[in-house]
Amino acid sequence: MSVSQANETNPVRQVPDRLRSPLQRLLASWEILLLGVAVAVFVLNSFASPYFLDPWNLSDATFNFTEKALIAFAMALLIVSGEIDLSVASIIALASTAMGFAVQLGAETPTLVLVGLGVGLLCGAFNGALVTGLGLPSIVVTIGTMSLFRGISYIVLGDKAYTGYPADFAFFGQGYVWWVISFEFVLFAFMAVLFAVLLHKTNFGRAVYVIGNNPVGALFSGIRVPRVKFALFLLTGVMSGVAAICLTSRLGATRPSIAFGWELEVVTMVVLGGVNILGGSGTIPGVVIAAFVMGMVTFGFGLLNVPGIVMSIFIGLLLIGVIALPRIARRMLAARRG
Repeated sequence: MSVSQANETNPVRQVPDRLRSPLQRLLASWEILLLGVAVAVFVLNSFASPYFLDPWNLSDATFNFTEKALIAFAMALLIVSGEIDLSVASIIALASTAMGFAVQLGAETPTLVLVGLGVGLLCGAFNGALVTGLGLPSIVVTIGTMSLFRGISYIVLGDKAYTGYPADFAFFGQGYVWWVISFEFVLFAFMAVLFAVLLHKTNFGRAVYVIGNNPVGALFSGIRVPRVKFALFLLTGVMSGVAAICLTSRLGATRPSIAFGWELEVVTMVVLGGVNILGGSGTIPGVVIAAFVMGMVTFGFGLLNVPGIVMSIFIGLLLIGVIALPRIARRMLAARRG
C-alpha cells in the first residue's frame, strides 16, 4: 500500500491551534476579562449613585486602593516566586507607630519618611532572614510576625494615639499634584510602571518566574534563589513602609489598629490580578486592573451606605472564588474530555 493510499485510509487528524491569532490570545487573557469587569463595575456604579461620576468623588475613590496597591506590587513578585508575606499590615502599624514616636521627639518630615522606610526595611529583612536563612515556611513566619509587629504597636500605644504630625507631612496622603490628581495616585502610577519593568523586562524578573516554577531547577541553573527571595522580602517591607507613610499622612494620626485586615485585601488584589497563589505566573498589569476593580467596588458600596462587614464578606468570598473557580473549571473540562 502506498503512502497516499495509507493516508486516505487512515487520515492524520490535525488539531488546530485554539489560540492561533494574536486577537484570540488577547481575548482569552485574564487581564482583558478583568478589564471588562472593571468597565462593568464603573457603569453599574454610575447608575447606582448620581454622585459617583463627580471628578472629586472619583479622585476620592482612588484612596480606596492606592496604598494597598503599593504593597500589592511587591507582594505580586513575592507570590510569583512561591512565597507570601501576611505581615504587611502589621508592618504598616509598626512603621506608623515609629513615626508617631519620632514626632513626639520633635522629628520633621524628612526624618519621618526615613523612619517609615527604615522600619519597613528592617521588618522585611527580619522576615527574609527567617525564611531564606533558616528555611522556615513563609506563611508560618509571617503569621508569627503579623502578631509580633502589631503587638509591639499595642504595647507602645495601648489605647492612645499619636498626633501632631507636621503640616507638610500631610502632602503625602492628602496633597494634589494637579486638579483632582492626588500625589498618591501619581505614586501608584509610577510604581506600577516601575514594577512592571522590573518583573517583565529584567533578568531579575525572569529569575523570579523561574524560581516560582521550579526553585530546585533555578538553583541548579545558577540563580541565587535565597538572595532573590531575600530581596523580595526587603522590597515588600519597604513598600509597606511607603504605604505606612501615605496612610499615616492621610489620617493624620497613628493608632495600633491602623491598616487592620489589609493583608487579606492585598492578597486578594494580587490573586484577582491573575497571579497564581502557588507561584510561577502573573502580571503587574493584572494587579493594576484588580486594584481599580476592588477600589471601585469598595467606593460604590460606600456611596450606597453598605456596612463595612458586608464589604469584608465580599472580599473574603472574592478571594475564595478567584482561587477556587479556575480549579473547578479545569476539573469540569477534564471531566468533559474524559
